[in-house]
Amino acid sequence: MGVVFKAEDTKLRRTVALKFLPAEIRADSQSKARFLREAQAAAALDHPNICPVYEVHQADDEMFLSMAFIEGQSLKERIAEGTLPIVEVLAIASQVAEGLKAAHDKGVVHRDVKPANIMLNREGQVRVTDFGLASFEGGTDLTGPHTVLGTPAYMSPEQVRGERTDGRTDIWSFGCTLFEMATGQRPFVGDHWLTIASEILDDAPPDPASLRTEVPAGLAEMILTCLRKGPGQRYQDFESVLSALHGNVARTKTAAEQGPSPTVIPSVAVLPFADMSPAKDQDYFGEGLAEELIHALARIQGLRVVARTSAFALKGMKLDVREIGRTLGVGAVLEGSIRKAGSRLRVTAQLIDAGTGMHIWSERFDRDERDIFEIQDEISLAIVANLEVALLGGEKAAMSRRSTADPEAYTLYLKGLYFVARPNAESIQKALDFFRLALDRDPSFALAYAGIANVYFTLGNANLAPPAEIFPKVKAALEKALALNPDLAEAHALAAYLEFWFEWNWAAAEKSFGRVLALNPGDAMARGVYAWLLSTTGRYEESLVEIKRALAVDPLMPLLYAYSIGLHWVAGRSDEALAEFSRLQQIEPNFGLAYFQAGCAYLRKGLVDEAIETLQKSRQLFAPPGWAESALIICFLRKDDREKAESTLAEMLESRKTLPVSAAMLAQSIAALGDLDSAFAWLEKSVQERDAMAIVIPSTASDFVPELARDPRFEVFVNRLGLPGRSAPGGSGTR
Repeated sequence: MGVVFKAEDTKLRRTVALKFLPAEIRADSQSKARFLREAQAAAALDHPNICPVYEVHQADDEMFLSMAFIEGQSLKERIAEGTLPIVEVLAIASQVAEGLKAAHDKGVVHRDVKPANIMLNREGQVRVTDFGLASFEGGTDLTGPHTVLGTPAYMSPEQVRGERTDGRTDIWSFGCTLFEMATGQRPFVGDHWLTIASEILDDAPPDPASLRTEVPAGLAEMILTCLRKGPGQRYQDFESVLSALHGNVARTKTAAEQGPSPTVIPSVAVLPFADMSPAKDQDYFGEGLAEELIHALARIQGLRVVARTSAFALKGMKLDVREIGRTLGVGAVLEGSIRKAGSRLRVTAQLIDAGTGMHIWSERFDRDERDIFEIQDEISLAIVANLEVALLGGEKAAMSRRSTADPEAYTLYLKGLYFVARPNAESIQKALDFFRLALDRDPSFALAYAGIANVYFTLGNANLAPPAEIFPKVKAALEKALALNPDLAEAHALAAYLEFWFEWNWAAAEKSFGRVLALNPGDAMARGVYAWLLSTTGRYEESLVEIKRALAVDPLMPLLYAYSIGLHWVAGRSDEALAEFSRLQQIEPNFGLAYFQAGCAYLRKGLVDEAIETLQKSRQLFAPPGWAESALIICFLRKDDREKAESTLAEMLESRKTLPVSAAMLAQSIAALGDLDSAFAWLEKSVQERDAMAIVIPSTASDFVPELARDPRFEVFVNRLGLPGRSAPGGSGTR
């Protein structure tokens, strides 16, 4: 029915979605009339579970709707991620039913209810969209007799027969959607339209409980009632549907002994505290205070906290708090300021409802600098109390646990955090210096040791320093940090990274990731690296679910998007990888690592020219030494330009004299050029050097350099890594 663009309403300064009619439909008067009907139908509806349409426009020969932009995912995408808990099924279904009831109360029948037309924002709020096939009860229907419109798998028997429909056709389609949410399968799954139509008209759907044992009998009965063939045999309105749903919610809660309700969990974004000091030299303190609050709050079960990168990405933009809430997908925002004069501090903090812009809580603290720890505790506990989050056993004590009692050491640590968040050669060295100065003040400061480990890990993992030289330094710093604090989540995260990227101890790494995420469920980066572990060990679908969870916590972090692009193309889903690349372009259009991953996705799709252009861009912006060059060599060979491929390899070998060019990428390049003996010698070197790219080769070789993967020596190499021998999923990578 149309093409949808994300856009900015420059008059009202809001993000909107614009739905345009394609040229072939604009020429059809009946399609244009249906398009206008969508505007009329949706504009007549004002309900929190219906996507609002603002207005309809016509400019030159273009017709388009302006409607609310929903940051999140469709129910279709959510179902594809994996089995939904029953409480989530009921929560979503209740909101869909509320929206459709509101539409029916206005005399509007949707006629195309399906998971793709149901959006979930990052807060879990449900919006029904696309009223393009809607009809007004009692009004003139645009479709003539025996005209079939809709989506086959979700069409009611009366739609299939081309008969006039009423609200009970939406109840059938709702039943199909609820069946799919509960079981992960559609009730009618023929190979083509005629088969599906025959099943809808003649076959009984399977009992949902036979496909998934967790489906309660009451819910299964309700779904099957929605799917009765005759309209008069179904629920007659959504009031009855909601009554049945509420009964299932009550029974589910009782069965779970009053466990968690299907409501959305509280969520908050902590913004950097603004520096109001006369000298404007406390920016590091404002960022550090916010970061420590994020760390403290992220450990609390039942509270979703946006990670640092995304919360800090909006710094200086002067956005309305409601826009911040929509961008980050949170219900509340904490903002504040800090003013320092000598040893005196003035900290202000305001917790604001992101939906209304109203203050939930605010406080001003006039204290001495040494009281900063107490200020942090008071702010954290105020957020928890005002968002009505129940603290579990030990969580309050964990929030107040100190890594140092020395305010000066803490200040030096905050300065280190400030510079490690701005990674370049100069800033990395400054961060290292500040962490060391903090340890000079307090040798028992575990977080400062973790900071040093983080600096070294950053250098080694990006091939900015030889991994085999740098990672032992990471391990030494971590051992000191964990000896001082065995429950330090930051140290366990780095230990997991080390076990994965350097030691290649897959079982130990998975155990460590489990420990990290138990200590700090809001650690988005740990989830992102864990996704790579899952991919490396062949669990591609699990890896994609995990990276989506990471992005839900840190939705504006470019590195996680680069990870997501890479994980998708390695899993054989190049189209989805490039869709992630497109999303990142709207956040950060110049992130070099993302261009490298997108270039590989283009290459895997067979779009060699696009791959070359994108990989060249990654070289200009930044990519670890040798990564983009190796992919470019494969591109040049596919275009029969051996001369350019050989000259690129010569450049890599020359660079290797002064830079830590990836040995694994050299092996891949040399194999592509036909010298397998030398390629395996470089693979052996990659193992000796603990090159991070060595563990990616087993997943990609069969597609990029099949002659390497077919050689018997390749299985020996894979065994050296402790990985099962396998080729990349998806063959040509076009799915």
